[in-house]
Amino acid sequence: MLASKARAEYVLEVHHLSIRFGATTVIEDLSFGVPRGTTLAIIGPNGSGKTVLFRALVGAIPYEGGVRWAPGTRIGYVPQKLDLERDIPIAGLDLLRAHAALTHQPRTEIERVLGLVGMTPQIAGQRIGVMSGGQFQRLLVAFALIGDPDVLLLDEPTAGVDLPGQEQLNELVRRLQAERGLTALFISHELSVVFRYATNVLCLSEKRVCLGEPKTILTPELLREVYGTPLGFHVHEH
Repeated sequence: MLASKARAEYVLEVHHLSIRFGATTVIEDLSFGVPRGTTLAIIGPNGSGKTVLFRALVGAIPYEGGVRWAPGTRIGYVPQKLDLERDIPIAGLDLLRAHAALTHQPRTEIERVLGLVGMTPQIAGQRIGVMSGGQFQRLLVAFALIGDPDVLLLDEPTAGVDLPGQEQLNELVRRLQAERGLTALFISHELSVVFRYATNVLCLSEKRVCLGEPKTILTPELLREVYGTPLGFHVHEH
């Protein structure tokens, strides 16, 4: 009974995960769990396998080991880069409508997700090529929220977004967690954001892999060891 209860509290369990591309091992023997309703931040230097890990979690690439999502889990994924040419003549609303249709969602779903990310239908109706980086990022978050997922995977979700927009997106995820018990996994290079918003931090690097609370992981000594250079960050109080 205790084992069953403990398993039910985890929305994701990863066991001995290894990812290889030919002779190159990107991630080796990685195990961790994500409790439901928490926020896991993934940090590490460039090339440490953060985005590759996300792609394995959603089944986009082959891997060894086990990835177990809780039954019925609905995942929304915001990639770091979308494999889509920004100069094609397609509007943001077209992308949202296509996704809503494919997932059998009502048209009112588009209005709902645009409201969540603070984006007007007029802005979403623009061609994606004329959107600013921040507007396009909000569009991607709205896209991921279609279907009311209970888990969000966000790969540097505030890249290209101005500081007020970053704060709004971060607070959006926090509000969804409070209201709906949302679980969030996000990749970020902004250590101050990680410190403020993450329940736990998974640090990936060639030298070591570590998992723990922000106050345990985000220490000058560990960050210097992982990144190979002294790093600091400032937590803004509000």
